[in-house]
Amino acid sequence: MPGISVVTDSACDLPPELVSDHAIAVVPLTIRFGAEELVDGRDLTPARFWERVSGSPVLPETAAPSPGAFEQVFREAAAGGADGVVCITLASTLSATFQAATLGAESARDALPVTVVDSRAVSMGQGMMVLAAVRRAASGGTMDEVADAARELVERTRVFAALDTLENLRKGGRIGAAQALLGSLLSIKPIIEVTGGTVEPESKQRTRGRSLRYLADKVRSFGPVSNLAVVHGQAPDVDEFLALLAGAGDEAPVVSQVGAVIGSHAGPRVVGVTFTTGG
Repeated sequence: MPGISVVTDSACDLPPELVSDHAIAVVPLTIRFGAEELVDGRDLTPARFWERVSGSPVLPETAAPSPGAFEQVFREAAAGGADGVVCITLASTLSATFQAATLGAESARDALPVTVVDSRAVSMGQGMMVLAAVRRAASGGTMDEVADAARELVERTRVFAALDTLENLRKGGRIGAAQALLGSLLSIKPIIEVTGGTVEPESKQRTRGRSLRYLADKVRSFGPVSNLAVVHGQAPDVDEFLALLAGAGDEAPVVSQVGAVIGSHAGPRVVGVTFTTGG
């Protein structure tokens, strides 16, 4: 039955089974290790990415998809009978992906209408907006209603992460070099927040254990939350963090691996949490 298709990009970190179950089209970003360029999700699973990171002398870099990559996916949706597309991208302030999707939508407008939504978030903060849009589409929502299901979460979505190192963010230009150096010298485990599409330092914790407890307490400080999700970069202590979070959300959290796009900047062993407040 024709309806609204939902498209996103590979920075959303949605678990593969959810992508498959909901028929979500994911446009991949690319990852560069020096001169070698790899397609996220196709050439690099999260496990393969972290394996490459551990043996690479250079930090990976990311590149947005081309407008043509989005246009192709939009036209495929039209060929499949979709009445329209809602495309939800990672924060426009952190990547050219939103711009590429917008240009792709303009090129495909002879085939079908496309609405592009800037999540102003990353990872599963973006991913949970995608799932909200998918649920509205499945219930027969119009394109405006499906887009609004995602937009309604933008201001209420919080994204926090406990980093094991600031080196990736510093070298990627996402946070001040001086602060990264300070954290390194003092062996600080920083907590960051992605707010309004920017990466901001939230607090500094002395140990890894304290950083995870702080993160769990931060979630609980917002009272009952919804759309709870946990992502991690092969963190050996993610089960400990999940235990600390027990009962914090209105249902069990979605748990996913940090993929190559976010992992390139967040670094190994990152633990992130995202949720929606209010409602």
